[in-house]
Amino acid sequence: MISQLLDNFYQFLLLERGLSQNTVEAYSIDLVKFYNFLRKTKIQDIKEITPKHIEDFLYELAINGLSPRSRARVLTSIKTFFRFLIYSGKLDKNPASLIEAPRFPKKLPQVLNLTEVERLLKTPDTSNPKGLRDKAMLELLYATGLRVSELVKIKLNQINLEAGYVLIMGKGSKERLIPISRHAQEAIEDYLKKGRPYLLGQKHSPYVFLGYKGKPLTRQGFWEIIKRYALKAGINKSISPHTLRHSFATHLLERGADLRSVQTMLGHASVITTQIYTHITREFLKRNYEKFHPRAK
Repeated sequence: MISQLLDNFYQFLLLERGLSQNTVEAYSIDLVKFYNFLRKTKIQDIKEITPKHIEDFLYELAINGLSPRSRARVLTSIKTFFRFLIYSGKLDKNPASLIEAPRFPKKLPQVLNLTEVERLLKTPDTSNPKGLRDKAMLELLYATGLRVSELVKIKLNQINLEAGYVLIMGKGSKERLIPISRHAQEAIEDYLKKGRPYLLGQKHSPYVFLGYKGKPLTRQGFWEIIKRYALKAGINKSISPHTLRHSFATHLLERGADLRSVQTMLGHASVITTQIYTHITREFLKRNYEKFHPRAK
């Protein structure tokens, strides 16, 4: 009986996989829908289930208004159930293995416009060491599109202000050389001369950006910093360090930078990842067309 196999699966998840009760219940909700569908189609033996049955079930969910993301989750539950049946010797092959998850549109990243970026970059009070540090970090983040994890780990020997570049060791231990804007160079130079020595005190550290008692600033610490400045700058958007990375890429493409160059600077392994920004720039071009073309409306 399929119902007994489902019970065995839930016990397996709880006892052998050690999943929480809530997680197991989530699997149960998805698989009960599948079980009810199988009962309607008069299937009683697990070996009778074909890929077509699973596809028909997913189609029925779509007709009933279930979102692509939720249907993808249901399919994951079904595939996991069948893997368990193979593991326990109840089946020889997984009928769901070749079924692709429903596609759903990628959520476009939040970006700042140029006015918002300028307001944000001008917000830190550079009359004190922490303000100098924050100004340098914001300028560098927008100038290079670094990941926040890369930003907080930058060491002194990775920055060459004279040549105007930063050397980053990114994902997969891949190095990339990124130019630094003049504004970022000046902000970093001011911080290194007037801010960092006060934050460092009597300690020694290879890291550029320092926090409490000369320790390297953490990702969480910078997250709080950028949120505070966004609020102070009157930016009514949900902002994170990644927002400046997205803004960096979008503004470059809007001004004619080629996709491959942006991919290299962002450290994306594939240009496909970078292509999400082309959707944003197309919207930008469309807005400008509608705004300025005399016969657009």
